[in-house]
Amino acid sequence: MRKLMLGNEAVARGLYEGGCGFVSSYPGTPSTEITEYAAKYPEIYAEWAPNEKVALEAAIGASTAGMRAFCGMKHVGLNVAADPLFIGAYIGVGGGLVIGVADDPGMHSSQNEQDSRHYAIAAKLPMLEPSNSDECLRFTKAAFELSERFDTPVILRLSTRISHSQSIVELSERENVPLVPYEKLPAKRVMMPAYARPRHTVVEERLSELREYAESCPFNRIIPAEGTGKPKLGIVTSGPSYNYAREVLGDSAAYLVIGMPNPLPERLIRKFAEMVERVVVIEELDPIIETHIKSLGIPCDGKNIFPLTGEYSQGLVAEKLLVKKNEYAKLTEELPGRPPVLCPGCPHRGVFYTFKKMKLTVFGDIGCYTLGAAQPLSAMDTTFCMGASISALHGFLKAMPDYASRTVAVIGDSTFLHSGVTGLMNITYNRTPATVVIVDNNITGMTGHQDNPATGKTLKGEDVTPVSLEKICEGAGVSPSHIRVVPASDTAAFEAALREELASPEPSVIIARQPCALLKTVKRGDPVTVDTGKCKGCRACMAVACPCISMTDGKAQIDAALCTGCGLCAGLCRFGAID
Repeated sequence: MRKLMLGNEAVARGLYEGGCGFVSSYPGTPSTEITEYAAKYPEIYAEWAPNEKVALEAAIGASTAGMRAFCGMKHVGLNVAADPLFIGAYIGVGGGLVIGVADDPGMHSSQNEQDSRHYAIAAKLPMLEPSNSDECLRFTKAAFELSERFDTPVILRLSTRISHSQSIVELSERENVPLVPYEKLPAKRVMMPAYARPRHTVVEERLSELREYAESCPFNRIIPAEGTGKPKLGIVTSGPSYNYAREVLGDSAAYLVIGMPNPLPERLIRKFAEMVERVVVIEELDPIIETHIKSLGIPCDGKNIFPLTGEYSQGLVAEKLLVKKNEYAKLTEELPGRPPVLCPGCPHRGVFYTFKKMKLTVFGDIGCYTLGAAQPLSAMDTTFCMGASISALHGFLKAMPDYASRTVAVIGDSTFLHSGVTGLMNITYNRTPATVVIVDNNITGMTGHQDNPATGKTLKGEDVTPVSLEKICEGAGVSPSHIRVVPASDTAAFEAALREELASPEPSVIIARQPCALLKTVKRGDPVTVDTGKCKGCRACMAVACPCISMTDGKAQIDAALCTGCGLCAGLCRFGAID
């Protein structure tokens, strides 16, 4: 049976067909849908973990029990999971273990560009990289076999373009894989120095075996050019770059498609280089393949032609290789830019409006509320990485204690549970008079409404006791008298709580609580209306950056189709024009 599938959906299908029984992940675009699709298979236990480190450790535990397991994340999530990743190379596996990581060239939804191939090299783990949905399915299944054959976790590297594009896949039945019998093996799994030293030797010996395997494995393949004679151009490429090159050059060039970027082959590359007159490496982000080829003494072009940054395209490949571009239909009109904005009725909007009104210094975090940095709210000073708002606020105030009365950290409920709790403990333990605002919208919002430990639902839809943010904060050392819960839409109450806690010499937490306006359980209110006779055109209502509000003929106008009736704008109008 054949079916059109997203790359992420095809990976999930590969987990199913490959006999995977356990999946633990943390949502992060562009990897999120892998776990969501996997959860639809009753044969697979699937969960959202509080963060990527926990998810990978859980997957290692399932593998230790003898079950085939998977852990998925985006590239920055692999930073969080780096500790168990490196140890995973030493302890090996019981049942096969596959780690899916999706890079984001072009930073479509990320704070940086990062090449996860470096992690495979540093951790000395095999990595596979598919170039279409069919390979996503086949490589995932093969990764389990590779994992068990070489007693190692295997990294499956995706990218935004592969994860979120569609192509035809060939479906098969599920392989029923029995559990590998569990054995107590302290010398393999207890990583104290006496046992870890010989395991390092095992890792190096395995890597040597994998290098030999890479020479003839099915993941690396040569595609000859059409015609006879030596092709003028030989393209060494991987992942989505192969698709771009093939569309531009067709059969006029020969290709060495690298589906296993770590470890890279040597003899296969030498063989390919002898087949062609010129070798060009096309790879997004860092020159991993190019550096390897040059280390073999083989001349090639790569980053001297192609950029180190951004996502590649057919047009870019054609431009850099001086090939005539294909003609595509073009729009005749220039479309206006559509930057991302907080949704109509978003509970975060009033929070950031209040921050700006009070002229606060705001240490931000990763989530929907990062959009509070955009104009006209412009109410965020920093955004680093998951959980960093709280930790960075602590360091900032230790360096500049006079700012304690006008500086806050803001973090979402899911991000707080991911990695904000430890930062809060650092604040209370080291007696920093910091104020932390948790914007609790009862969901993991920006990645598409995934549940988390505070929502009371699991990935499989089971009801559970929700984790209490208030009790966690109290357990982390915040006095109950300085844990405040206010409705996010009540800007007056929120401002009053902020002023009181910022004036306090004690650590404090304000939880601005209101569910995401897009949740199915949230009922929309009646849209507000503008009395144009009262409207003075002062544009005060525009200060909250609500996409429902616009100006027409000098008067405010509300788009009734978008408005959720939150009423935030009405509270800003001094003339009573918005009802």
